[in-house]
Amino acid sequence: MPLWQVYYPVGAFEDAASKKALAEDITELYKAVGLPAFYVVVQFIKLSPEDLYVGGKQHSGTPFIRIVVNHVAYVIPKQEDAMFASTVKRINAVLKPHIYDRGYDSEVHVGETDRRLWQINGMNPPKFDSEEQKLWAEANYPIWYDGA
Repeated sequence: MPLWQVYYPVGAFEDAASKKALAEDITELYKAVGLPAFYVVVQFIKLSPEDLYVGGKQHSGTPFIRIVVNHVAYVIPKQEDAMFASTVKRINAVLKPHIYDRGYDSEVHVGETDRRLWQINGMNPPKFDSEEQKLWAEANYPIWYDGA
C-alpha cells in the first residue's frame, strides 16, 4: 500500500478537481508497476496558518506542501541505489504539474514499512507480482486466497 498524506495550507488544493487530479496521477504511478489501484490511498490534510511552522516560525507567503509517503506493498532493497533514484524521479514527475509548476515550496519523504505488518480486510496481501496480486489488480478489490 502506498499511503500519501498531503499536508497543505489554505489556498492550495482548495477545489476537488485539483485533489482528484493529483490522486489519479499518484494512482497511475503505482498501477504502472502492477499494483492494484485500491492499494493507493491519498489523504489531503488542510493546515490553517497557525498550524504550520517552518524553522520555528509560522509559515506565510508561498504555499508550503509537505508530503509523507509510506510504501508497504513493495520495499526497495537497500543496495539498489538505481531503484531509489528511479522512484524519486517518478515521484517528482507526478508532482511537477501539481506542485512544482505552481511555484509551491515543498518537502517529500518516503518511508518503507515491512509488508508483514500490513493487512487488508484482515488478509495478508499477496506477494508482489504474484498471480494473486494480478487477480487483485484486475478485480480492483481484495479477494480471499490460500495463505491470506
